[in-house]
Amino acid sequence: MMTDSHEHHHSSQLTNVSRAFTIGIILNTAFVVIEFITGFYSNSLALLSDAGHNLSDVATLGLSLFAFQMTKRKANKKYTYGFHKSTILVSLVNAVVLLIVVGGIGWEAIQRFIHPEVTQGKVISIVAGIGIIINSASAFLFFRDKDKDLNVKGAYLHLALDALVSVGVVIAGIIIFYTGIKWIDPLISLIIMTVVIYSTWGLLTESLRLSLDAVPSTIDVEIIKTEILKTEGVNDIHHIHIWAMSTSKNAMTAHLILEKNLNEKQIAEIKQKLKHQLEHLNIQHTTLETESVFCKDGEC
Repeated sequence: MMTDSHEHHHSSQLTNVSRAFTIGIILNTAFVVIEFITGFYSNSLALLSDAGHNLSDVATLGLSLFAFQMTKRKANKKYTYGFHKSTILVSLVNAVVLLIVVGGIGWEAIQRFIHPEVTQGKVISIVAGIGIIINSASAFLFFRDKDKDLNVKGAYLHLALDALVSVGVVIAGIIIFYTGIKWIDPLISLIIMTVVIYSTWGLLTESLRLSLDAVPSTIDVEIIKTEILKTEGVNDIHHIHIWAMSTSKNAMTAHLILEKNLNEKQIAEIKQKLKHQLEHLNIQHTTLETESVFCKDGEC
């Protein structure tokens, strides 16, 4: 009954997240079209660079939605763990794509510093104001689940920072409108680039770590060992391996050294108790092997 409740909660969470990604994709796609058209019309690099960034955000949301849908597919003989790992790979791809887009923004901004061009500050401010509303609304969709999954957290951070960047673009547009200073436009582009790098770097490193089966940053191996050793009947634990199955589910294998003379029922109860405890420590899939004495290098 406990497992069914957990699975139902997880399924409900996936449905809510999928709905949030779908709405976010629709809103941001519409805004990208507005920004590109207006950016070309007003000759604004700030709008065009932000549109490029927002387009990469749409791709990010689309890939993340695809990955979440893949996690619903059942395991088979070739993919015995299912397709949960796709969420980690998508997170890594999204981070890399964002950094490539940032490089393009930076290069174009440098060219604009060398060869300044006239932009329309009033138009820039109006469009960026629309961006504040759309990005804020999109970010709010992911607020509740942002600490439960790396892809959701990435979507929330990108959209929230986009809203802040739009605030900066509004300010730049007002300055351009009243002063006519040409270099404000590429300057804002460089600020956008800096903000995106800052927000993306953590996601890139964590995604790379998880793709290499490193211990997730939210899990402390020493805390896991301490909690397990508190269990009656467990003398020691070794060969601990913890890795991420997806951006929201973790797995663990370990060898338990149990007290001697425990019967099969007692061993099964210890395993069941530990698996329940580990679920509360963010480890959803556990495989435990039991021994009655400690073996090292093949010798017991």
